[in-house]
Amino acid sequence: MTPLIEARDISKQFSGVPVLKGIDFTLLAGQVHALMGGNGAGKSTLMKIIAGVESADSGELYVNGTPFARLSPGQAHQLGIYLVPQEPMLFPNLTVRENILFRQPRAKETGQRLTDKLRQLQCQLNLDAAASTLEVADQQMVEILRGLMREARILILDEPTASLTPGETERLFRQIRALQALGVGIVFISHKLPEIRQIASHISVMRDGAMVLSGETAAFDDGQLISAMTPANREHALSDAQKLWLALPGNRRTQPQDFPVLRVEALTGEGFIDLQLEIYAGEIVGLAGLVGSGRTEFAETLYGLRPVRAGRVWLENRDISRDSTRARLAGGLVYLPEDRQASGLFLDAPVRWNTVMFNQPSLWQQDKREAAVVERYHRALGIKLNHGEQPVRTLSGGNQQKVLLARCLEANPLLLIVDEPTRGVDVSARADIYQLLKSVAAQNVAVLMISSDLDEFVGLADRVLVMHQGRQSGELAKQAVSVERMMTLAFGGQA
Repeated sequence: MTPLIEARDISKQFSGVPVLKGIDFTLLAGQVHALMGGNGAGKSTLMKIIAGVESADSGELYVNGTPFARLSPGQAHQLGIYLVPQEPMLFPNLTVRENILFRQPRAKETGQRLTDKLRQLQCQLNLDAAASTLEVADQQMVEILRGLMREARILILDEPTASLTPGETERLFRQIRALQALGVGIVFISHKLPEIRQIASHISVMRDGAMVLSGETAAFDDGQLISAMTPANREHALSDAQKLWLALPGNRRTQPQDFPVLRVEALTGEGFIDLQLEIYAGEIVGLAGLVGSGRTEFAETLYGLRPVRAGRVWLENRDISRDSTRARLAGGLVYLPEDRQASGLFLDAPVRWNTVMFNQPSLWQQDKREAAVVERYHRALGIKLNHGEQPVRTLSGGNQQKVLLARCLEANPLLLIVDEPTRGVDVSARADIYQLLKSVAAQNVAVLMISSDLDEFVGLADRVLVMHQGRQSGELAKQAVSVERMMTLAFGGQA
């Protein structure tokens, strides 16, 4: 069988730094081929070359047996190649329908095909809404629909389930299986091993720009895959992560106390109604729910990005309901947003500045201190970068997420709100982040964690609050936390 895509000896450098080293990769018709690797391994760069977004320095691509030294994006689309990027790239001022059908024929049949796709995916998108109003999971679905509407024969999905709930992931998998039956080849980039085993027949693993493992998924156990992704000389840094938090200067944390760090009474805002919540020092409280349940809107209201319509918010017995975001940050409330590129990072600013920007302006000029801060987080979180002056835009998505987490920790929070903290982060680094959150909580910081990956709450959260359609549908104590109970509450049932 002639492969849909065959990459032979692909190499690529950026600023003299090799990011791909003689890569071979093959995709067959009707195959789901998973691609794994640590952050910065070169996965996205390889896929961008296949999609015509980047050009290789050497090597060849074969599409249906025809050789190409390089492809342009237009050629790739004509050949049926479509890349759904890790960070959705939508036109914010166009409607959802206009984004999906961009440069598609304006015909009744096109609209009907879109309706059919939405029904097949059981997708509830408002086609007339502006793309700027969508949450990240819905933005990803718009990108996927763009590819499906273009009858892609080669579909590249870069972390497509990063912000999807289990139910939404299963609907996507049903559509993937239907595409397989039609002979579509799918590259599935993910850090989630259970999902890969569920959907992919073949798997390849990259490490430091090289292909280190490839074959049938069933031929490898989880230990082999994780070992293949982990450099032999990597300092795992869990002890560094624990030491890191204790070593931070000027921390504001207090001893455990009888009153909560955060108290929310009858809070109503955009997307949620009448929420009650208390979080005490040292707790990790999970906030679960389906996309659109109001989780992110609630977090943004706590941080002052959205107005309080009714109710009150206290931070250590101080009413902050009408405080500005700056005042809340100064008081110790720190927020890691869901969308790191749109709401979190200054992409063209250096890693150094992005890491220390929450500190006092006088510290921005202390180059030696800033270099030490960057180095500390570089070791503790395994951030892959060349130097602290490197623009954040040049880092992989997972390493960008680690820089954002480093900035939040450097701000010395009393209350740390993290919205999808492991989005786009590799398997090994996820374990580091979980350990770091536990270490932070052990220093009497209150942590509110939002995640679409419900497995993250099992064993990590002290208790979990679940939202359904803007209301709190239930609360689970630590011993009662399970994926099944959280899903039941998320759909409005009784756990």
